[in-house]
Amino acid sequence: MNINQSIKKLKLHFRNEPVNNDFNGNEWKLIKRIIFSGIISIILLLVIYFTLPLTVLTISSLIEYATIVALVIFLFILLIRYFGILFFSYFYMNEYTFKPINGFKPFVSIIVPVFNEARVLQKSISSLLNLDYKDFEIIIVNDGSTDDTINVAEKFVGYQKGKYGSVKVSLINKPNGGKASALNLGIKVSKAEFVLCMDGDSILTPLSLKMAIRHFVNPEIGAVAGNVKVLNRKKFFTDLQALEYVEGLNMARGAQSAIRLVNIIPGPIGVFRRAAVQSVDYYSGDTFAEDADITLRLISHGWKIYYEPNSISYTEAPVKLQQLLKQRYRWTRGIIQSIRKHKKLMLNPTIKFGDSFILWTMFYEALLWPPMNIAAHLFFIFAALFFGFTSLIFYWWAALALLDIVAAIYCVAAEKEEFRLVGYAIIYRMVFILIIDICKAMSTIEEFLGIKMTWGKLERVG
Repeated sequence: MNINQSIKKLKLHFRNEPVNNDFNGNEWKLIKRIIFSGIISIILLLVIYFTLPLTVLTISSLIEYATIVALVIFLFILLIRYFGILFFSYFYMNEYTFKPINGFKPFVSIIVPVFNEARVLQKSISSLLNLDYKDFEIIIVNDGSTDDTINVAEKFVGYQKGKYGSVKVSLINKPNGGKASALNLGIKVSKAEFVLCMDGDSILTPLSLKMAIRHFVNPEIGAVAGNVKVLNRKKFFTDLQALEYVEGLNMARGAQSAIRLVNIIPGPIGVFRRAAVQSVDYYSGDTFAEDADITLRLISHGWKIYYEPNSISYTEAPVKLQQLLKQRYRWTRGIIQSIRKHKKLMLNPTIKFGDSFILWTMFYEALLWPPMNIAAHLFFIFAALFFGFTSLIFYWWAALALLDIVAAIYCVAAEKEEFRLVGYAIIYRMVFILIIDICKAMSTIEEFLGIKMTWGKLERVG
């Protein structure tokens, strides 16, 4: 027995030994990397050795080279960002164009949270009654309004005439607790499998619900983001925002939709699978961007988010600069708060790579890009004033303007928008986006310093 056992052990021992001394694949890869790195290092050392004696080390030449390098890097990042978004957006539009329309039309509850929306509520509810959809109800949630909102809402309570018959309109009055609490109450009262959440000033187009709900035939889709457009145009800042919504927001959502990972379902229009909202414990009120927060929680729970360009909601945009900055200040702080809530997915991409990718893109857009853009402007202006690089600055501005014009033409054509918006692309990057980025940078500093803020209320024009 002892001899047999020793023989077996001996056979097992020899079986585990390599037959020869050849390197395996991993060892060869390591050697190749070492050789490649060594060659690159030698080339760099030779370049430094032969060029260093010819280099004139002066402050002016250093600033000149730094300006050129900074300009190239800045434009390179812009090109990658723009053409990457354009490519995926085109890929999505191509898929969307040939996607068949199905007959999926379940019962839907439309949740309308309102707080001091007396000026705009009537037009908003009237647009819902004109929807090209048969089976839906409207639930108005009055979140402690102090104006005439409740009287306007009560006029619609009951059964109202819709496009295909009577539509039930309900009204729920509650103490003021914020938009998230109002939406949650409406969703809990609803018995529908699908809910459309919107703002109290939103005006939906007739096809908005019909075009969005058809995507839920795919059980993996947890929500569909709509297309938000500016209603009150023909003013300088509102026209710039109209272009921003088309180029800066909707084009990005189209690109994200190609991989079913839209990062923000806009507040003015979003359609949800009720089970998906329940799976993430409804809306949360601990951030100033409840729409971004619930979107990230849906993605982290495995739900797919789609974008529907023909599910259109018109909304009032800030007319004055001060109102615009207050809005973007709240948006930025809310997005940063949402990112911080899900930071573990950023630090460990092995959990879910898609979630990490979305969070890192949001982190880049909210925290990294604004200071980069501001620093680039200041650096190039300084170089132009003190070192005579005025022609270089002109070409830099022209390149950015051309890039925005191309993107604006594509987006305006894709969405059949007003072509006059393309003209704003000339100053879009150098003026409007710079102002917004300064606001983002300031709000980011205040968020990390822990300075308190309130929701605020955008004054409606009606």
